[in-house]
Amino acid sequence: MLLELKRFNIPPGHKVFLENVTWQEFESILEELGEHRASRIAYGNGILEIMTPLPEHETTKLFITNFVEILLEELDIDFYPLGSTTFKNKEILKGIEPDNCFYIQNEAAVRGKERLDLSVDPPPDLALEIDLTSRTHPSIYEALKVPELWRFEKGKLQINVFQDEKYVESAFSSIFPNLPLVEVIPQYLSQIKAAGRNKTMRAFRTWVREQITSF
Repeated sequence: MLLELKRFNIPPGHKVFLENVTWQEFESILEELGEHRASRIAYGNGILEIMTPLPEHETTKLFITNFVEILLEELDIDFYPLGSTTFKNKEILKGIEPDNCFYIQNEAAVRGKERLDLSVDPPPDLALEIDLTSRTHPSIYEALKVPELWRFEKGKLQINVFQDEKYVESAFSSIFPNLPLVEVIPQYLSQIKAAGRNKTMRAFRTWVREQITSF
């Protein structure tokens, strides 16, 4: 299987599935693929998915990441971003690589760590997925008990909050309560195309500050 993996050429926006993959094979495949790669993986129920994102996907991910970072900075909340780190738990045989993720409430617990094991370490407080290729696997994030999952698809932001062992779609983030991010983030994301990245980010930062003063 590993020899075949070396020969895979997955075009951007496409994915491949491997069935009946054991946990040991999953671990070996991760090692074979390495950390410095464009592809993302998802593993559950013995099925391994390997997907290569589109360039548009990466651009949207970076901009939404910028918005999240501005929110955390302006609210003076410490955070630890871990990008597309592989999160896995051998006990439940699940693994996922988000488009980006943030440790916020649990920032101190993982600060400085380069490798995480969710059978020991807490999951990220916020995971971000850009669904240009319909990739998100909510069931895996639910199994890993990630408190909040943001999905951006077809110009819309969906906020999912983990409650009673499952995700519930919410109009507000539990991390940034009272901020209408479902409406505002897509608006500012669209604004980038006309006004440019820097001007839009400055405008968003100003908006956040205005909201804070009104709390």
